[in-house]
Amino acid sequence: MSQSTVSIVAGGAGFIGANLVPRLLEEGRHVLVVDNYSRGSANNLGHIASDPRVTLIQADVSDRAATAETFRRAASIGTVDEVWHLAANSDIPAGVQDSDVDFKDTFRTTFELLRAMREFGVPDLHFASSSAIYGDLGEQSLHESIGPLLPISNYGAMKLASEAQASAAAESFLRRVNLFRFPNVVGVPATHGVLLDFVNKLAATPDVLHVLGDGTQQKAYLHVSDLVAAMLAVRARKVEGKVEVVNIGPTDEGVTVRWIAESVVARVRPQARIAFGQGNKGWVGDVPKFNYSTARLQSYGWTPKLGSAQAIARAIDEIARQQGV
Repeated sequence: MSQSTVSIVAGGAGFIGANLVPRLLEEGRHVLVVDNYSRGSANNLGHIASDPRVTLIQADVSDRAATAETFRRAASIGTVDEVWHLAANSDIPAGVQDSDVDFKDTFRTTFELLRAMREFGVPDLHFASSSAIYGDLGEQSLHESIGPLLPISNYGAMKLASEAQASAAAESFLRRVNLFRFPNVVGVPATHGVLLDFVNKLAATPDVLHVLGDGTQQKAYLHVSDLVAAMLAVRARKVEGKVEVVNIGPTDEGVTVRWIAESVVARVRPQARIAFGQGNKGWVGDVPKFNYSTARLQSYGWTPKLGSAQAIARAIDEIARQQGV
């Protein structure tokens, strides 16, 4: 087998990975996708799962032996020059109920991937972080240099700890670390999130959509196509520093949960009524509203094609079709 340039994508059979892997293949790379299939599935990758340049491994990268074996497989294919770390627990309420979930799936995965990167000499890490690392700072503009960072969910805490671990690794043995902080991402293949939740709720109770919170929660939303394009644009930049921290998101202030609920009902079940809950938080650890600054990303000459409202509208139709509505 001729030597190839290999990307390892941890959590690559999930929502974001399914959109990233085709773009990496376009670069002529071989892609090794490792996923424990807790939410991901080979089906999410569609026809590219059978592409000879794609290697699929079902494994848990929080496990040291499994991660080492994954890297050995990748090294047998070609030169491994980067890891895309997309593996994490994406269910924030689950992490609130059981902190071991985020420790294992969000932080331990980072720790073991970095350990393997050192052992196998893989130089570059691209890490899917989150706006959850900022915590609830009210109306303050959330820019990359703000502090202190005080996350209010275990998910956010373990993402922040992962960023710190990656930063330390950059000082010690990595060539490059990109820390991508993004807000709510929408699109298909949807595996979780408010849009899929609403569509599924209407399938179960067609006459009423029950919404957590009073609907005033307001957040920025990014379509997954824009997210992948932004990450690749940052990765392509030639910079002097070892660690790049960048917020990825739309340029607007987002949309309310009420507007999202009304939009889903209009597309899926126009006759259904909407029943809102109490308070402006959907769950413990939910940040009801934040002002997300993407000025740094814009200064690089990149802006998304879709704003929050456009991203939501497109994703509602995509997810409805995915669910057979």
